[in-house]
Formats: sequence, structure tokens, C-alpha cells
Amino acid sequence: MRNVTSQAVFVMAGPGIGKSSLAAAIAERLTGELNVLQMHGSSALAAVPFGILTPYTGELTAEESVSPVAVLRSMWSYFEKLKAGNGAPVLLVIDDAHYLDEASAGVVADLISAGWATVVAAARPRPGLPQPLDQLWYDGLAERVDLRPLNREQIEEALAHLLDGTVPAATVDAVWTASGGNPRLLDALLHDAAEAGILAKRNGIWILLGALPTDGVRLTSVVTKDHLRRRPEEQEALKLIALAGPVSRKAIEDVCGAAVVRSLLDQQMVVENSGIAAELILWNALFAKAIRNTISVSRSLQLLEKLREHQDPAALRGEGWLRSVEWALECGLRVSDAGMLEAGREALTRFRNQSARSIAAKVHDPELLPLARAIQARALYNEGSYAEAAGLLEDCWPQLARHPEGPAVLLLRASAQLATGQPLTVLAEAIRGQARETQAAAPAWQDELLQLLQAGAEVDFQALLTRAADLRSRRSAEAGGDPVRAIGEALLAHALAAAGRPAEGLDAALLAASELGPLENSLFFFSEFVLGRLVSDYLAMGEWASAERELDSYASGHAPGAATFNGSLQVLRGYSMLRQGRMERAYQLLLPAVEALRLNDPLQLFRFGSALGFYAAARLGDTAQAKRLEQDYKDAVAGGPAHDFLAAAYVAAAGEYLSRDGKGLASLHTLVTTAEASSRKGALLELLALCWDLGDSSVIPMVQEAARGVEGRWAGAMLKLATDWEAANGDTLMATAAMLEESGFVNLAREAYARASTVLEQSGERRRSRQAVAQREKCDHELGERFREGRFIAAAPAVHLTRREQDIVELAVQGLTDREIAQRLMVSVRTVEGHLYRTYVKLGVRSRDELESALPK
Repeated sequence: MRNVTSQAVFVMAGPGIGKSSLAAAIAERLTGELNVLQMHGSSALAAVPFGILTPYTGELTAEESVSPVAVLRSMWSYFEKLKAGNGAPVLLVIDDAHYLDEASAGVVADLISAGWATVVAAARPRPGLPQPLDQLWYDGLAERVDLRPLNREQIEEALAHLLDGTVPAATVDAVWTASGGNPRLLDALLHDAAEAGILAKRNGIWILLGALPTDGVRLTSVVTKDHLRRRPEEQEALKLIALAGPVSRKAIEDVCGAAVVRSLLDQQMVVENSGIAAELILWNALFAKAIRNTISVSRSLQLLEKLREHQDPAALRGEGWLRSVEWALECGLRVSDAGMLEAGREALTRFRNQSARSIAAKVHDPELLPLARAIQARALYNEGSYAEAAGLLEDCWPQLARHPEGPAVLLLRASAQLATGQPLTVLAEAIRGQARETQAAAPAWQDELLQLLQAGAEVDFQALLTRAADLRSRRSAEAGGDPVRAIGEALLAHALAAAGRPAEGLDAALLAASELGPLENSLFFFSEFVLGRLVSDYLAMGEWASAERELDSYASGHAPGAATFNGSLQVLRGYSMLRQGRMERAYQLLLPAVEALRLNDPLQLFRFGSALGFYAAARLGDTAQAKRLEQDYKDAVAGGPAHDFLAAAYVAAAGEYLSRDGKGLASLHTLVTTAEASSRKGALLELLALCWDLGDSSVIPMVQEAARGVEGRWAGAMLKLATDWEAANGDTLMATAAMLEESGFVNLAREAYARASTVLEQSGERRRSRQAVAQREKCDHELGERFREGRFIAAAPAVHLTRREQDIVELAVQGLTDREIAQRLMVSVRTVEGHLYRTYVKLGVRSRDELESALPK
């Protein structure tokens, strides 16, 4: 305000974005330098001419109090008295200026034009400032600053500053989505979640242990204050929309009036969904739930009866129907069992698990009860309560064996019991035993599906190929929807990848994906099951970008399932980074993923994820975390043979990185001789790559032999590297390294450059050897392994820098700018600046020029 050339600044923002806080901060900061007057617009005074100026016009007569000239003169006199005391100019700070009446706005505009006062006015963009003030902006006599909701990057920065520890992407996404980027809601949610123990720090990782609370003290206070500032008719409309939304706009207009609806839309408190019939919802789902929590049951029932007079229940669909059932049950009204079953399924598709369980639990019709229990079981499964889910499914399975959802229920039961450590053979016998007890002929697909699951667990691609051929021969012309085919092709895809035939596996995975459309809202998680196999095939082929694309595509289209499946997806992302040699990035993904899977492990990846995390931690020298993850691996329920072989290999390699006593390497060599290794050429090649990474060059001939029998670009790259390694020609190795780097196999290129530097040095070509070393270091930096062999990691504990601070300081010492560091580490420039500032404080320096000398030697 000291430096602006205009006499006025208009701060525009929606509710809760921070305009009032900013206006208050400006007033507080400049109170000692200027004569600050603060005004607050309100809806109560919006219709009163000069209402907000009354405190400054007390000496006017009744006739004068309605005269703009007299009011302006009175304001001028008041300002002159203020300035006579200290000679300082007047700063007028107006909050909620969108509520100013036209007469008051005209006087304020005249004050600005005459230069009698500088004005800071905070207002909402809708309905916006009154015309006299708006005109000043159009005429260039005022500046306008628009505050926006925080974007995801800004939320991430805020959490990084507020929370001491690692805040994973899943937590950032959940908080960002729930708050809508609104700072006021963000503050309330964080305090309430921490107070309730829902936002918790586990092994240095901040994770959400459940849904963000909607009944916390802070959020309730925000809702209450917002309500008290509104007219009664607006409060009524907001309550109705919160209770019923999405709800027909016409119905709300019939009850509350079209003007009220327009006003709430203008204030951006309500959003209109465009469609066949216009529907209204509150701007934020958590805000809506918080409003519902403030309404008594009796009042809620009154509002329900009022709305029902203007609403056609038959027109309700999807979320609208679900909310109508929830609302009726909250009020103690009766809903048909069929209606509750439909609502329970709708809640399940939206991963509103508690709602699905509570609604389905109220179904009592004997014919609908088995399916209602299956719905409850899936909701429990989503929440990680596998034993309870298995119990419910065991109870309802006999009645659902011939139901259209039968295959999905069987698959869900198998998954739930596998998650509790029960092998498939036990489950298969139990299901066949139930069929014998009921003396009912089992459906044709039952044994077929059980045999597919068993062959998949054994990674028996020959058996799966035979069964897949049979399934394909029976394939109808219909567009997908066969659960047995979807599972059979997905299991075959995984087995083929392990066997070294990922290109064929990819074809199978794509066939499985073609079945998914009609299965999207099934009781089993077909999409996620197939996705895991599809990604595994891409990774086995070395198609890193394709794997990432599939994960991104799923994440963008399945946001409601993030709380359930995000840990599994992050393990797959971490595995992809690890396969590429990007250890730092893999570690950043795997640590939070393991913590998420500790709560909820729908795809049974906790043991595999722990093994990968153990390996990454050991490679990076984080001994404490490595040992903890090793124990997690030992304590975990077996993840099934499909993942256990590779998990054991990564654990053995991790142990070798920690101890360097040869025992881990010996374990890897033992695994090479097993039957699993001989039948899974793709997994064998990965295992041999681990040995080679450990410096065991004796496996190079085996790498060549195995790679010749494995499909895909990665196997081809391994074969090329192994062949040229043994040939030991410097020129060839340099050319191979450049080719590998260009092809995206940067970790293999690094090894080729390292080998080339040794060969060239031995042949006396020192200049070219140094070039190879420089290229190898370039690969190291691209992969993010800056600290594995440098002095910085040893220095870090002495100065107590976090891993992120270590990353940033190392790059700063190398001379990179803040923006270059941000691009390298995939963070914002502000994050880099913040971490550097905290590092300066820890090291006792004032600039980056002093950083290197301050680091311990």
C-alpha cells in the first residue's frame, strides 16, 4: 500500500480464500503508519442507504443523512480531525465490500477520486463490487487483485511447512480435494483431523487413517459463522441443498424462491450440474456434510417433508437417489429393501463404505439379504477388514452361487481369505464342501474360476494358456462383461511376463481390459486387478512410459477409489522407478506406499512393497529404515507365489547391500537354481540383474543366456550390455552406452559408461576415459543417486538435514539455480526456497555462497 500508484486496491476472492485475513493483516501492519479505519459490509445493511457510513455521520440531521453531498462532507471532516492528530494519511479498509449499498459505494468512490483516502476493499467476485467502485477499476483509478484457491502444488507446500515429516502424494491429494484449495477449510480440516487422530505420523510418514472428519470443532465453527452471516432464506436453501444434494434446481426454487438460488450461485456457495435436469450441490462436499451435522433430526424431517412436495422420487438417480435414502434413514423413515439395496450399491461404487455398510445392514428381505451381505463385505474389504469380509462372504456364498454377481463374489471371497493368510486350496475345498452340503449342482464357471486362480497363484502359464485358449474359443460377439475371461486373461498376462513372454502377456492383458466395461461396478475390483497385470507386462518389456501412462489414466478416472487402492498403485510406481534405477524416486514412493498398505492392502502387495522398500533403503544407505522394512517383510502375510519369488530376490539383494558379507549374494545364487527360476525366465533375468548390480560379474554369461529367451526392449538392452561388457571394446561400449541412454535405460547406460571408462583407462586413452566418467556421472544425476558414494550423506546426520534438504543443498552447491533445482526434483521453486532458508538457519550461513564451506568435512 505504500508503493501503489492508485488510490485503491480491490481484493477479490470467493468465501474462505483469505481476502478478509489479507485485509485484516494490511490494517494491522499499517496501523502505526497511517490512520486506519475499518468497515465491514453486511447483508443486513445492504438495503440501507449509507448504512455502513453511519458511525461517521452522527452529527447530520435526518434530512442531511440522506444527502450524498452532506455525507461526503461529513466524512471529509472526520478524516481531517484524524489527520490533525499525527498528520498521517487515511487508509480505509472495507471487508465484504460486495454488500455495500449503492449510496455508500458512491461516497467511497468520491473519497478515492478526490484523494481524501486510500481504500482497500475486499469483496467476492460474485456478485462483485457495486457499480461506482467497479467503474473506478475500469477507469484505471484502482488496482484489482484476484485471490484464487490454492492449487495442489501450493497445498503440498503448505503441508510441507506445517508438518514435520514426509507428506505423501495420497495425503496431499486427499486434503486438496476435501478442502477445494480453500485456506479456511484447509486450516479447519488439518486441526480437526489431527485432533481426532485421523491425520497421523507413522514411521515419519503423514497418512490419513480414515475419512477426514466433518464434525470437528474447527469445521463446525466455520460452518456456523458462515450461516450466521446469511439471510434466513439463504440458510434454509443451503440446508436443503446440503441434505438433498444433488437436488433439482426447480425443486429448490419452488421451496425457497428463484432469487435465493441465484444469490447462492452468485456467491459461489452452490454449484449447478449441467445435464438433462439442472441439479444443485454445495460447492464443497465436506462443507455439506458439516452443515448436515448441525441440523437436528426433527428439523431435518421438517425440511424433508417440505421438499418432498416438490420432488418426484421416481426421477432420482445415482447419487441423488443415494442421498435421498440416506436422508430418509437419518430421519427414521422407512425405505423399501429394494431401494436400500440399490442405494447400498450406489454408495459402494462411490467408495462411501460406511454408508454402504449401514444401508445394506438394514435390508431384511430374505431374497435380497445375501446380496446385501455381499455389499457389506465389499465395503469392509475396501476398509481393510478382511477377516470380517471373509466371514460375511462365507455365509452368503451358497445363496449367490447362481446369482449374476456369483463370480465376483467368489473372487472377492478368495481375495479376502488370501489376505488373511488362507491358501486357495483350502478355500476351494470349503466351497466344494458347501456345494456338497446343499446338494446343489455347482455352476459351470465355479470350478473353472477356482482352477484359474490356482494356476495363477502357481504362475503356471502353460495351464493358463490352455484355459485361455478354451475361453477365447467360446468368446461371444458381445462387447465384454465376462468375469471369468477377464480374470483368466489377466492371470495369463502376469504368468507370461514372469515366463519372459511379456509381449504375449500384454496381448492377454489387453483382452482382459476389453471385458471391463460392463464389470466396472461389480462387487469385485476387476479394473484394479487387470491394471496391475497390464502394468507388470509393460515393466517386464521395459516400456516405462506406457506403464506410467496406464497408472495415470486409472488415477484420473477412478478418484473415489484412491483411499482403497492408492497404496497398491504407488507400489507399482515405485517398482517402475526401481526397475529404471531411479532409487531416490522409488524410495520416495515406496515408503508411503508401505504405510498405506499397512492399513489397506486390497491387491496383497504389502509383502512385495516391503521387500522393494527394503531394497531401496539398503541401496541408499538408510540402515534404520531398511531394517524396519525388512521386519515388515518378515511379519507380513505371504503375498502369494506370484510375487513371493521376486520379493525374496529383492530381500536377499538388500541384505547384501546392508552387510556386504556375501550371504545375500549366496541366497540369490541359490534362487537361480530353483524350479521357479527355471520356469520363469523373465523373473530369472531380473534376479540376475540384481546380482550384477551387486558387482557379481560372474553372472554375465547367464544374463546373456536368459536375455535371449525373454521378449521386450529391456531384455534386449540387457543382452546388448552383457555382450559388449565381455567384449571389452571401449568404442563399442561408449556407443552402446549412448544408445541405452537414448532408449531410456539410463541405469544400464551408466554401467556401460563405467565399464568403458575402465577399459579406456587400461588402454591408455585417459582423456576418453574421463569423458566416460563424466557421462556416467551425468547418468547418476539423472537417476537421482547423488549421495550414494559422496561425502554429503555422511555429513547429513551431523547437521541434521532432512533428505529433501540434502537433495536441494547438494544441487545448490553444484551451482544450479532455484528453478533448475525445482525442475530436477519435480517440486516448486517456492519449496526449494523454503528448504534452502531452513538449511541456512541450521548451518548458520546467510547465502548459498557459504553453503559448501559450512558442510562438515
